Amino acid sequence: MELSEYVTYDAVGLAELVACGEVAGAELQAAALEAVAAVNPLINAVVETWPAERAEEEKEEGAGEGAPLAGVPFLLKDLGVSMAGKRVELGSRLAKGNVASADSYLMRRFRESGLVTIGRTTTPEFAYGITTEAVLYGPTRNPWDLDRSPGGSSGGSAAAVAAGIVPIAHGTDAAGSIRIPAASTGLFGLKPTRGRVSMGPDVDEIFNGLAVQGGISRTVRDSAALLDRIQGPESGDPYFAAPPDRPYSEEITRAPGRLRVGVIAQGGGRRRTEGAVLDALSRTAELLASLGHHVQEATLDPGVSWEQFVGANAQLWTANLVPWLDALAAASGRPIDPSTVQTEVLASYAWGRQVTGADFVSALGVRNTVARSIGRHFDRYDVLLTPTLPELPPRLGGYAEAVEELDGLGWIDRLFDRSPFTACFNVAGTPAMSVPLTADPATGLPIGMQFAAAYGREDTLFRLAAQLEEAAPWSHRVPAVWAGSH
Repeated sequence: MELSEYVTYDAVGLAELVACGEVAGAELQAAALEAVAAVNPLINAVVETWPAERAEEEKEEGAGEGAPLAGVPFLLKDLGVSMAGKRVELGSRLAKGNVASADSYLMRRFRESGLVTIGRTTTPEFAYGITTEAVLYGPTRNPWDLDRSPGGSSGGSAAAVAAGIVPIAHGTDAAGSIRIPAASTGLFGLKPTRGRVSMGPDVDEIFNGLAVQGGISRTVRDSAALLDRIQGPESGDPYFAAPPDRPYSEEITRAPGRLRVGVIAQGGGRRRTEGAVLDALSRTAELLASLGHHVQEATLDPGVSWEQFVGANAQLWTANLVPWLDALAAASGRPIDPSTVQTEVLASYAWGRQVTGADFVSALGVRNTVARSIGRHFDRYDVLLTPTLPELPPRLGGYAEAVEELDGLGWIDRLFDRSPFTACFNVAGTPAMSVPLTADPATGLPIGMQFAAAYGREDTLFRLAAQLEEAAPWSHRVPAVWAGSH
């Protein structure tokens, strides 16, 4: 298959070609690796690729045979999922060379879905940022503007999908790390409900249930097909999301009905939403109204002050970071110092060591308050609409200004100030998605709109996403760095 043809298909479309015998899976992997060679030197999104023969190995093993995504090239984020015999370095010099001994549950489900993993993508160190600029492999660049960030922490996956390397890639999300990169690169990204996708077997939860796993794609149907294959509990999981009534791939064929939509223009922090983003939000609200939805202004009340919200998240994030780094240091024999850990992460590690048990329990109490308060919003609204980000994708290096002056609380405060709309839905555990409905007329940069629904209601989001994709399609928009142009 020619690269120019390969990039015109989404994952479901490629799998259909494989299923009917029009193309072999090995041809798709070869096209994906050709795309890596063509565009990755410009964007630095893929840190490692694996030989095309891997596709034939998995075919012989019968992995995913007849599955909806059989033969589709796929990339793993360098964090959150383990593939036996492959490196998982978490974007950090401290973990450099770390090799997974076994597949995680999620990796097993990726295999069973038929996806063929061809490599791994960049992430900020320990996913501790919303821009992907790790020292280990260097900054990842946004295919729409190489001077700008593709977001984080799933920035490498988003940049790779946006540039046409693969149609869908793995992502994780603890405070917006699927939605923020999706918004920054013109893609669709859905954060599932807490408990929808298993984190096992090595951990039961990450960041006390704030983190979830999923994917980033160009089309809604690809994300629906992926979640169909990876959702569902494993033995011992601490959270449980009720199984969907029907496959998400079927939900996208159903009308959403007339939804009650609450529109929120400003986040809770200091940063005000930029004019270009407010204009995009207004256009999105008008589109929803034209589709028959009941749209009205709303406010987002997390039940605590912004300072309490940021402080509790900082305590949970940094306290979780401490045993993570300690274990890697013990395994690698490396010190935890500036030679192995970036400034902002080192400061967060030091701050986390000061969090007491009482502090930690109090932070969990804030998590409960926020979850209850956010949950009550969905008694009044079916969906909440916000910008995914209050600004256009930032320029590379912007987050690192005066980073030496920040402690762990200061770093989390900086991140949340730049992304005030996403983290509350992680704390609440409710599903949320970023949809690439609009672009900035002045720069052409994509602007994502976030939609959130009640716990377990990915069905509502997928129905709405499919309706919006049909009403305001985005697949014709491609970035300046695009594999199809090579």
